[in-house]
Amino acid sequence: RESKNRRKKNEASMAKPLGPTGEFFRRRDEWRKHPMLHNQWRNATPGLGIALVAFGIYLVGEMAYDKIYAPKPHSHSHSTH
Repeated sequence: RESKNRRKKNEASMAKPLGPTGEFFRRRDEWRKHPMLHNQWRNATPGLGIALVAFGIYLVGEMAYDKIYAPKPHSHSHSTH
């Protein structure tokens, strides 16, 4: 157990020390890595990714259907006699 603590201390001492500005930004951005916040967005929208993919496939399919089966406009006019 002591050897693990020593390794951690050695790794920490070998890391380049952050200046006051770097330390400020590191502390300021720590909230972004909080596990509660990270999982909160994922848990709030459980099927959003699949729904977006399905909607995209639907749109592409509808465009293809319209191009294939759309009624062709006739260029000649019908005259009545």
